[in-house]
Amino acid sequence: MKKIYSVEEYIEEHSNFSEALTLLRTLILTTEVDEAIKWNAPTYMVNGKNVLGLSAFKNHFGIWFFNGVFLKDTHNLLVNAQENKTKALRQMRFDSIKAIDKNKVLAYVKEAIENQKLGKELKATRTTKKDITIPLELKTELNANPALNDAFNTLTPGKQREYCAYIDTAKREATKQTRLEKIKPMILNNKGLHDKYKNC
Repeated sequence: MKKIYSVEEYIEEHSNFSEALTLLRTLILTTEVDEAIKWNAPTYMVNGKNVLGLSAFKNHFGIWFFNGVFLKDTHNLLVNAQENKTKALRQMRFDSIKAIDKNKVLAYVKEAIENQKLGKELKATRTTKKDITIPLELKTELNANPALNDAFNTLTPGKQREYCAYIDTAKREATKQTRLEKIKPMILNNKGLHDKYKNC
């Protein structure tokens, strides 16, 4: 993919929709946003936070709203490009310049700006320790050993998961116990199960 260095270049690259993209850009720039190229496309920010961006494809073009999930969408103009995958992003799609209602577009843009100023944004959800299922053998050991329990809780969720899987995948009880004895000093030293391989 060719690297885009300016909005003009982006519009030129999508010559089939250049007039329409120019119109959308002009509307957006009547507001207080800052314009930049990010991810090879025009992006518009308020106080350094991404609010919206222009996009053009083979058969359609439009505006990405980074936190479009918070827009009221009174006119049902927004789509979720990847249902069940995309949580915050919403797209306003058009297939011709005639489909653009300038007043409606500007109203959505202004609402998105206001939402950003109000701090309405969907934070990326991080995996929590609650998502980790600790095998009974390890749980018993942790409950009996406060120092080990504290050390285990300071590990990253990824390291905790590695240890849980290591115990859980042992078929025989004796193997589980052997593995438990092996990992106890590693946990106490704040080491991950595979750290020695990761540092190679």
